[in-house]
Amino acid sequence: MSRATVAVFGGSFNPPHVAHVLVAAYALSVCGIDRFLVVPTFIHPFAKPLAPFDDRHEMCRIAFGWIPGVEISRVEQELGGQSRTLRTLRHLAEQHPDWSLRLVIGADVIADAPRWFGFEEIRQLAPLIVLGRVGVNEPTAQAAGVFPDISSTQVRQAIQEGRLQDVRALMPWRVVDYIVSRGLYVAAGP
Repeated sequence: MSRATVAVFGGSFNPPHVAHVLVAAYALSVCGIDRFLVVPTFIHPFAKPLAPFDDRHEMCRIAFGWIPGVEISRVEQELGGQSRTLRTLRHLAEQHPDWSLRLVIGADVIADAPRWFGFEEIRQLAPLIVLGRVGVNEPTAQAAGVFPDISSTQVRQAIQEGRLQDVRALMPWRVVDYIVSRGLYVAAGP
């Protein structure tokens, strides 16, 4: 039996935006992977304030769930405590010995990645797929500058400022509707 190649795409997804969705579609299309695992952070290791995990998980389900081959994982909630990439990858490798893991990260993150706890082991467990982002010059990135320069921070700020029309251009519309219905991000904070 051949091993399935599974891309792991972790993040706060606070909230997920259209660039995140494009990453999933692109990776499944051209990176030789069989499945794409979206892994929302349970508790941020640097204590960044986040919307509740269940809301972020549901927003990910809404944003990505329509793409065949994508699965939204609760692995970091199941592990509990602070989310650490190495711990998550070790757990996935142990639970799924039939998976060949790859870690998807953005070109904007690669400069900080060597400072992650256990980065060399991370690279051994799940060789990196580095994807380019507009405005970020990273020579190791596959498809430099393909993904728009959108951040969850700018989305939250636009929501706090009441600029929903701006937000609708940056996010899947059903996620925007979920945020509005739940009253997320309307006050300063997560």
